[in-house]
Amino acid sequence: MNTLTLGIGSNLGNRHQNLLDAVYYIASFVGEVEKISSVYSSEALGFEGADFLNACLLVKTDLSPEKVLEQTQKIEKILGRHQKSKDKIYHNRVIDIDILYFNDLILDTKDLQIPHPEIAHRNFVLRPLNDILPDKIHPVLQKNHKELLTLSPDKSVVQKTKYPLEVPKQIPYNFIAIEGNIGAGKTTFSSRFAEEFNAKLVLERFEENPFLPKFYEDAKRYAFPLEMSFLADRYQQLSDDLAQYDLFKTSVVSDYFVFKSLIFSKVTLSDEEYSLYKKIFNFMYKDLVKPDLYIYLYQNVDRLLENIKKRGRSYEQSIKAEYLTQIHEGYMNFIKTQKDLNVLILDISDIDFVKNPEYYHKMVHTILTHHTQKEHLVIKKINKHSI
Repeated sequence: MNTLTLGIGSNLGNRHQNLLDAVYYIASFVGEVEKISSVYSSEALGFEGADFLNACLLVKTDLSPEKVLEQTQKIEKILGRHQKSKDKIYHNRVIDIDILYFNDLILDTKDLQIPHPEIAHRNFVLRPLNDILPDKIHPVLQKNHKELLTLSPDKSVVQKTKYPLEVPKQIPYNFIAIEGNIGAGKTTFSSRFAEEFNAKLVLERFEENPFLPKFYEDAKRYAFPLEMSFLADRYQQLSDDLAQYDLFKTSVVSDYFVFKSLIFSKVTLSDEEYSLYKKIFNFMYKDLVKPDLYIYLYQNVDRLLENIKKRGRSYEQSIKAEYLTQIHEGYMNFIKTQKDLNVLILDISDIDFVKNPEYYHKMVHTILTHHTQKEHLVIKKINKHSI
């Protein structure tokens, strides 16, 4: 593993949030963030602009310097910096990520200089560096950061702020339910999300239901036993898993919530069957723990049909667009009536988060920052402009 030192800065928009976002993406795309300096405020240097917030990070990475540069430029683009200036003049920017050191490597190429040539001339770099690496010897100047700060020709004022920076280590919710229509990608996303944040994963056991293939062959005959068996299994699974929190897990992530039973049964059952089913459901539902965050992954019907076809489950190939539309409308009716439920709708119709990790991380970023929202229902469209 290589020891990488990065400098991050921002003077546009929500500067502190921009730094927090950068730390998250660096941890995701570059390597393990081991240390983070305090955040410092300083005036724009060399041009008229808003004050900057700056910090430095110590990162362990198995990437090469060139790959680190590629990833940090990708992160800058994700966060809204569309083109890095090629001149030597500083500019306003949403985010700036600079490679300061890479081990004790000395590198001078067309695209990359290591150590960064301005380290010894910029107090907004030396102050945070002195926080995390006070005794590191600059491999070219052969002085440590304490000495370089004393000798710095930069007379600008750099002030420590009270803004904390930390790597997100856990999900800010105890129980997250991730829902969606058939083929929306809820299980794929839930599995990856839970693994990344060391959460307990609860997956619906739909493949174990013996009535499911029969239902798609003869819906009228098998709808009621299918929905009853799903209800019983979902209730038992959520009751057991939510009652027994894993001592080594910080949260629970489920790829369904039991209310989907009522949504699907409304579409599949006759009026008489649904009336009976709803009575049984309401009796069970009142005893279940409700999710702290309910996420609905929305994809349009054309995308859902495409995904269903791709994953190739034989019993799903006869699913009609009308059925998917009815299921989606059922979810929307449920969401609109649940005033006490914290709901986040992610519109992912225009993306493929499996093939493109950038979109997956945008989804995660939206979830991690959702707790700052005041509304009980928030809708976010995930695409290249979503952050």
